Amino acid sequence: MIFGLFRGRGNTRIIERLHGEIIAAARDPVLFTAYGIADNLDGRFESIALHAILLLRRLKHLPPPGPEIAQDLADAIFRHFDLGLREAGVSDVAVPRRMRDLAEAFFGRASTYNAALDQSGPAGQAALAAALSRNVFGGAADGARLAAFVRDREAGLAQMSLAEILEGPIFRAKAA
Repeated sequence: MIFGLFRGRGNTRIIERLHGEIIAAARDPVLFTAYGIADNLDGRFESIALHAILLLRRLKHLPPPGPEIAQDLADAIFRHFDLGLREAGVSDVAVPRRMRDLAEAFFGRASTYNAALDQSGPAGQAALAAALSRNVFGGAADGARLAAFVRDREAGLAQMSLAEILEGPIFRAKAA
């Protein structure tokens, strides 16, 4: 029954709830205090992107309608980015350019993080830590601790079925 909801390309209520869970997880204060993500616009983007990439990755690896839900969720994420830019006072003329920049940053990170997450063992962990150090910390901090957190989040998502994801909660444990 729940899978039939997505035959017509999306159930707004569920997609918005999934987006809300990404935002709530990305705003966990521990990410900014214990893990050192900057508590500013860039840091919040990094945290949102990281959680979104993890959930989108899981949805894409599930049977249908998982990939379709992932696409609807990605669309919603970018609608919210657009709205956020406009609410921040970015002019209508500049929004498309800023959205292009955000999309490039987001999908670049997705590609890099997914490649690192696809690797197992120390090499995969080192690749993920290096990517996080570069993207999240601008190369100024070691990404190893955040990489362990990301692997834990990924492992939690890997245990969830599509029904469990749609039902929620998704990110069950607080960052520690």
